[in-house]
Amino acid sequence: MTVLNWKRRYIRTGAIAGAATLALTLAVPASSAETQNAEGEPGDQEVPAPALNDPDKSIAFYVGKEHTADGHTLLGGFGHEPSSHWVEIVPAQDHPEGSTITVGATEDADMPGELTEIPQAEQTHRYITSNYSEFAGFPAPLMNGGLNEHNVAGRDVWSNSREELWEMTPEDQTGPQYSDLSRIAMERATTSREAVEIIGELIDEHGYTTYGGNSHMFADENEGWVLVQFSGGEGLWAAERLGPDDIRVSYPGYIQDFPVEAVEEDHPDFMGSENLVDFAEEQGWYDPEEDETFNLQDVYGQPFPAEEFEVNETVDPEDPAPYRNPISLEEEIAQFEDFSLDDMLRLVRDPRWSDDRAGYGQVAELRDDLEDPDLATLWLAPTAAATAPYIPIAIGTEELPVEYTQHRYLTSDSASTYLDPEFAEQEATEYATQTYKRLMYAACASPDEHLGEVTTALEGFDAQSREEWDEVLAEAVESDDASEVLTDYSYERALHGLALGNHLLDDVLAASRADGGIHQPEVDVEDGETASERSQSMELRSEESARDRIHCDVGGGWADGNTLERAGDYGSPDDVPDYSAARISGHPDALGDSADQAGATGSNGTGEGVASAVAGFVGLVIGGAIVALVMRNRASRTSK
Repeated sequence: MTVLNWKRRYIRTGAIAGAATLALTLAVPASSAETQNAEGEPGDQEVPAPALNDPDKSIAFYVGKEHTADGHTLLGGFGHEPSSHWVEIVPAQDHPEGSTITVGATEDADMPGELTEIPQAEQTHRYITSNYSEFAGFPAPLMNGGLNEHNVAGRDVWSNSREELWEMTPEDQTGPQYSDLSRIAMERATTSREAVEIIGELIDEHGYTTYGGNSHMFADENEGWVLVQFSGGEGLWAAERLGPDDIRVSYPGYIQDFPVEAVEEDHPDFMGSENLVDFAEEQGWYDPEEDETFNLQDVYGQPFPAEEFEVNETVDPEDPAPYRNPISLEEEIAQFEDFSLDDMLRLVRDPRWSDDRAGYGQVAELRDDLEDPDLATLWLAPTAAATAPYIPIAIGTEELPVEYTQHRYLTSDSASTYLDPEFAEQEATEYATQTYKRLMYAACASPDEHLGEVTTALEGFDAQSREEWDEVLAEAVESDDASEVLTDYSYERALHGLALGNHLLDDVLAASRADGGIHQPEVDVEDGETASERSQSMELRSEESARDRIHCDVGGGWADGNTLERAGDYGSPDDVPDYSAARISGHPDALGDSADQAGATGSNGTGEGVASAVAGFVGLVIGGAIVALVMRNRASRTSK
């Protein structure tokens, strides 16, 4: 959106707000404070328990370097978790001899287990990740992957095992679980192949704690790997190599045809537990005499949650698992002539799956031409990228603003505990995740009205980051202190992203207030209860479909199409609105003079912008003055 359009909207909002406030004041009786609900019927109050086989946990995209515009491997995706998320840059560390780590799950997990100790490595690598706080029975902080100092990126995606394996899983299961394995891979692996080998060896030695079946996707500058762990307590796992000419989507994670000899001898493209084939034969799930192939999805897994669909097809919104067929999504990605970093950023942002459950957005461009390994970069949106910007974070980046670290919003047990005073000032700061979550709720309440403008601003911001990041990397190479150069930019860019989020949130909420006011929830209130609709439980009341949740999908992605249909036009810094007036608590000078540079080029950013702002402000002042006069007269009449 141009700056002129933003200014016009500000004038309109100011004028409408003044008039609307006056109209409401005149219309509502002085003694009345009740809000009437005139829209639709109240929703169902029943809150069902989640199913174990909920087909909706995380997504990952791998595009080999032979398919990419710049010849670099790309890995992107996110985890599906409703809890809080925060960014952490974990330094490389040395650990005393005999150090251990706690792994596994507790009796509170859906599939109960026991916590145990396993040895920690003497040295662990530096890595960037998104932590989160809640998965029943799995101790926090949890994580799904990230990027480490050896240019190894990881993702973690659900992969339901067949139900017989669920039933076989012992209630006292032990061994590392999905998050433990993700973290250990980031701490120890120097290649994606080594990540698989490390995890396989850990499962073989210590067992595996499952929540129903899981997978990992790892990648480096040369190749990738998919690793699937199966339920059942038998330590079953398998891995498949992804080459430079492969495209793979995990949604869920899967492996199909598997060469049986790979469990007995070294194989360049497959690995697996020693019992992988024998156990299937013992259970009668695989017969080498009758079955043409050893298909792991058929033998140990479940069918994909959704049927295959055509490229660019808009699926039925009533489908309980829309778009959750990785084969169809792989065909979609294959349609790109030259898949770029911009395409991957947009794919992870696509509102077909980036919704209220998307905990973050991560994209790693795994380059083989970096002059310094500290320049390896993870593009990270602190929550769902549908309504959050990407911040480039290099391995050499030392810190980010505290606003991107842990806070209590959506954090497990926060509602029933008091804050440790050690975290008082940290908690007092704004929380980037909360800001972007609020933006999602505001924009996605009416996505036809707001999503286009939000997306335009975010893609413009990302385009500016992309342009500047190449210059930052070049400057870091020439600098005596590359880490300082990288940290300064990412730190400042993170603050600018937060300011932009606040600006967009203010704009969307102002538009909603001007257009009828903030929506009144339509939920049942029990007879005899005096609490209003706004005080009822805010928990999701039904989830027959993924579209029952808050989402921004307007029918196959954005209003102008999905990621493939929008390919070729990736936003412009000129489309970023002037957010220089946005405020971040505790950072009065954080934005300096640069916040309006991207959107204030040309005449739209000079005198016209000032005049527009003044006009909007005058509208608000006049409206407020009239309201004050009316209320004063009412008060005078009441006192007589």
